[in-house]
Amino acid sequence: MNRDELRTRQAPLKQHYREEPESALITLRARGRLDEDVSCNVETGRALVSAGLHPATGGTGLLVCSGDMLLQALVACAGVTLSAVATALGIELRDGHVEAEGDLDFRGTLGVDKEAPVGFRQIRLMITLDTDASAEERAKLLELTERYCVVYQTLCNGAEVRVSQ
Repeated sequence: MNRDELRTRQAPLKQHYREEPESALITLRARGRLDEDVSCNVETGRALVSAGLHPATGGTGLLVCSGDMLLQALVACAGVTLSAVATALGIELRDGHVEAEGDLDFRGTLGVDKEAPVGFRQIRLMITLDTDASAEERAKLLELTERYCVVYQTLCNGAEVRVSQ
C-alpha cells in the first residue's frame, strides 16, 4: 500500500469520525486461558502473527492490530504471572480465564481531532478463577499478580520509550 492508497482508505473514515465522533471509540479485546506449567494460552487466531492497520484506520481486518497485540500481551503476562503466583502459594487452580479490553478513540491516531487522545483511554483486566481458595487467598493472588505482572506494571506506571533509527 502506498501513501495515496492509504489516504484513499482513510479519507471516508476520517470524514465519518468528524461527523460522528462517537463512532471512533472502539473497544478491542484479548483473551487467554491458564495452562499447565505456568503458562497462558493467548487466543491470537493465527499461528504467524502479522500486524497491520485496524479496520477503523483503513485496514482490511486480515492482519492483527497492534492494539490487540498489546491487550494480548497483558493477558499473557497476567495469566503467566497469576499461574506462577498460584503455584508459589500452593493455590490449586482448576481453571482460569483472563480477559482484557480497552477503549480507543481512533480520531486521535488519524489526526481527525487534536484533542482526542492517541492510545487507550482505559484498559480493563478481568480474571475468572475456578478454585477452592479462600477469599483471602484469592485477594493475595490478585495483589501479587498485579505487583509482579510486567505488562500490567508497565501500563500502570509507564515506561520511558525512546525511538531511534
